[in-house]
Amino acid sequence: MTLLLSVTGFDPKRWRAALEAADGDRDIVLEPAHSADPAIEYAVVWKQPPGLLEGLPNLKAIFSLGAGVDHIFADKALPDVPVVRIVADDLTARMSEYVVWRVLDHFRRGRAYRTQQAQTIWHERLQPAAREITVGIMGFGELGRDAAGKLRALGFNVAGWSRTAKTAEGVETFAGEDGLNGFLAASDIVVVLLPLTAETRGIIDAGFLSRLKRRTPLGGPVLINAGRGGLQNEAAILEALEQDTLMEASLDVFNVEPLPADHPLWRHPRVFVTPHAAAVSDPDALAPAVMRQIAAHERGEPLRGVVDRTAGY
Repeated sequence: MTLLLSVTGFDPKRWRAALEAADGDRDIVLEPAHSADPAIEYAVVWKQPPGLLEGLPNLKAIFSLGAGVDHIFADKALPDVPVVRIVADDLTARMSEYVVWRVLDHFRRGRAYRTQQAQTIWHERLQPAAREITVGIMGFGELGRDAAGKLRALGFNVAGWSRTAKTAEGVETFAGEDGLNGFLAASDIVVVLLPLTAETRGIIDAGFLSRLKRRTPLGGPVLINAGRGGLQNEAAILEALEQDTLMEASLDVFNVEPLPADHPLWRHPRVFVTPHAAAVSDPDALAPAVMRQIAAHERGEPLRGVVDRTAGY
């Protein structure tokens, strides 16, 4: 069995070494021998070149080196084989760490205190309790549910929104367009962990931002986007900040990455920018998960995390 590793933006040598360490009996190549290479049975990819996988006659599955799969579906010549999201505790934990960090920073007045420090101002801010705050999580799959559990452990109320109805202990859940208004009305801090699909592209627009909860114990609503840049209209976010429809934002993802140096989000005093670093894919943690899936599949077991092509996630 030969495995094709095709990555853009990652170091292929690190990933190849990690995959070989996880299973040294498999041949791992960085490109096919030719466009119809019959030896390749599995592909592990991140932003693979368009058409690379189209002609591989014995390809059985495509694995994404990250939580998202929109980069795979950008290839219009994608063959009709299962596409698999990475399922690994490490990736889930890293995303939850980011969500908890940004929620706590906004909640505990991080921006205000950093400003005071720069101006040598000693002034204690009023601080609500966690039980007074509802964190709304958009995207209630494995990542969203894990983050919800950690936030609840800190005392926050949590609401969840998803495309289809889901339930979680201790969480008020909403679904579909009919549930979005209720979800936004309940949420003081909105965390976006949605996949990028035809239905979610541009969902964070002027209309969405206008529906955010106006009065919160923090003084206004907060937006945290660690999903995909294509979910947000950045001009609308800037306008909402200027109009005080939105109090603060933490953004890890953007429509153009790297975020251009002249983009106003870099310098906005109420925006916290990170460089798509919320949940970094660690080869040593994720490669074994991929290889375990492949071994299980070869034993006849079903793949975990297979993407619904119609839904896009």
